[in-house]
Amino acid sequence: MKILFINACREEGSRTKTLADRVLSRMSGEITEVALNKEKITPVFDDVLSMRDRLIEQGRLDDEMFGYARQFADADEIVIAAPFWDLSFPSALKAYFEVINVVGITFSYSTDGTPVGHCRAKRLIYVSSAGGYTGEDAFGFGYVRALCESLYSIKNTVRFCAEGLDIDGADVDEILKREIKKIDNYFDSEVI
Repeated sequence: MKILFINACREEGSRTKTLADRVLSRMSGEITEVALNKEKITPVFDDVLSMRDRLIEQGRLDDEMFGYARQFADADEIVIAAPFWDLSFPSALKAYFEVINVVGITFSYSTDGTPVGHCRAKRLIYVSSAGGYTGEDAFGFGYVRALCESLYSIKNTVRFCAEGLDIDGADVDEILKREIKKIDNYFDSEVI
């Protein structure tokens, strides 16, 4: 089993990374990490779009430019660790999605224009933490779930998020413990 871990955390000891580590510890398989703070993925601008379109048109989907897209499409399971920032997630994660949205690799279009996903993953687990409260369909997770369901054909999206961590009087350790318990309960109830 190939597990792709997309790490959008800034630092190793972050609260989001702590939760993601718990998720990963409950999974079996070979884990490949894409640490976005080290990858230096840039937004897709016109010059990159032109090159990408030209390569797709030429059928050169094996070009190194599409490495992240192939890696994402080939993963059996995907875990994303993304703290809640500015009503969403870190911009590095948005740039990553721009890079992996490649026609012919992660998705294509049917003859009637409907997206058809090409991703193998049966499940994507989204892990986050927030200083305040984000709600069940947080802005960042809602975007990721929409991509999974409508573009990649990954129908099972799961979210774990420790919220209210920076509110005066919050017991951060207790909040994290509760979310870890939710993670453990989720994996304990999995049907294998």
